[in-house]
Amino acid sequence: MGIVPEGRQPGGVAVQPWKCLRRSSHGATMGAMVARPRFVLSGLLVAFLGGCSSGNQATSPPDASTVAGGIVGSAGTGGGPGGIGGGSGGTGGQLSTTPPLCIPGASVACACVTGQTGAQTCTSAGTFAACVCAAPTVDAGGAGGSDGSATSPLDAPTATGGTAGTTGTAGGVTSSAGTTGTTGGATSSGTTTGTAGTTRTTVLQGVFVVTGSMSTAKFSHTATLLSSGKVLIAGGETSVLTYDRGYSDSDLARAELYDPVAGTFTATDSMTTARAGHTATLLGSGQVLVVGGESSTAVLASAERYDPAAGTFTATGSMTAVRRFHTATLLSNGKVLIAGGANSGALASAELYDPATGTFATTGAMTVDRSDHTATLLSNGKVLIAGGGAAGTAELYDPVAGTFTATGSMTTARAGHTATLLGSGQVLVVGGNGVSGGTLTLLASAELYDPTVGTFAATGSLTVARYNHTATLLTNGMALIAGGLDVVALASAELYDPSAGTFTATGSMVAGRDSHTATLLGNGEVLIAGGNGNAASSTSSSGYVLASAELYE
Repeated sequence: MGIVPEGRQPGGVAVQPWKCLRRSSHGATMGAMVARPRFVLSGLLVAFLGGCSSGNQATSPPDASTVAGGIVGSAGTGGGPGGIGGGSGGTGGQLSTTPPLCIPGASVACACVTGQTGAQTCTSAGTFAACVCAAPTVDAGGAGGSDGSATSPLDAPTATGGTAGTTGTAGGVTSSAGTTGTTGGATSSGTTTGTAGTTRTTVLQGVFVVTGSMSTAKFSHTATLLSSGKVLIAGGETSVLTYDRGYSDSDLARAELYDPVAGTFTATDSMTTARAGHTATLLGSGQVLVVGGESSTAVLASAERYDPAAGTFTATGSMTAVRRFHTATLLSNGKVLIAGGANSGALASAELYDPATGTFATTGAMTVDRSDHTATLLSNGKVLIAGGGAAGTAELYDPVAGTFTATGSMTTARAGHTATLLGSGQVLVVGGNGVSGGTLTLLASAELYDPTVGTFAATGSLTVARYNHTATLLTNGMALIAGGLDVVALASAELYDPSAGTFTATGSMVAGRDSHTATLLGNGEVLIAGGNGNAASSTSSSGYVLASAELYE
């Protein structure tokens, strides 16, 4: 499901497709994470209480002497869903006290004992034949429908009412409407429609399950959901012990594809340039734009495109400035906004990539230098830039004017946080780190940006303070917050419920990790891949970096 949540995304909002991140912790575009564990999402139980209705009993007129035994009662109609048994059939007509004239071939009622009826036929000789009496046949009418039985599947539970009663063949009364299923249920169909039941929402705990591992342990890489449903994993650093320099360029250039059907990673073409701390953005053409980052020797201005059809990377135009830990956002006009990041220090400059020409061109600069900030494409087509460094400021980029203008500031200055566009159009900003009195402070706080008024307001807090985590908008409208760093890499995860404005703990990951990626798959699961771990959970030679992956369901 989709809306692209923003992680610590130097990557822009990557357009990606129960049971709702698009960016890597360093700004790489992330898809939502999926773990093989089964995560039972919230279900909706709806009950409909069926009404009742009955038909009229068929009766004969006071005198129907011209028809033997009175007219036949009308047929009973079927019951509504889940009804009770039908009534008895219609009664016979009353006898005429005055026999009619004998018309050859005609029959008239004759006198019989109580409870029986009879008829005598006028013969061709003009006389009535002997009276033949017999007990009347009474039709029982249609059988009522059975009681409805409720079923409660994983998501969007439903229950159906009972089956309709059968129709009586003659003289039956209408079967009454069926009773409603015991729990939930779709609206009854039949003679009477059930009234709407109450709605109950239950948040069930999800789980993370191990899936195939990447060929190389890495963090600060990118993960991009392709049109095919596969996920492209590109670049990344391989050792925290040599962080920022000294890693192998051959490892940084590697790329691989995750297949959700097979649950495995397979190698694809390597990038033309080794890089980490870059961004990856899915273009309208289905290709992936990879921009900037750093190699083992330098911060980069180069860019390249991955073609899923050919399975190859090809160099494209270079940026006007070298940068890493920037953001990349696909705009409504198909261009990509590259903003901020760092070289020797944080940058305020921004530029646009045009897929049609394969070139970068400068655009208006931000009002503040930023790195480790977030960029979120809003419903109105503008881009919200928030935080970075110790800055609590925020600004909006207008693609039409090509300029940045200040908007309301966050309630708390933060960097290394996430920003997620919710279904309401508001932006959820979560966690990160701040500076208070010269001391680095991990944050559990969260806030919402309202584009209609241009302000931030506090919302519920995380159960655990964290930064370099991921945030993924699930198909049920909730946001999954996973991992990140506290004193150690966190395995815990929690869900933000926009309707309640609260965070609730959910199942924990198999391994603690930060600076990982989270990608929402087409089946609603979230793929969590790589990142920095803890020595006990890693098989990397560095003792920390992870090659493992897991799915959240």
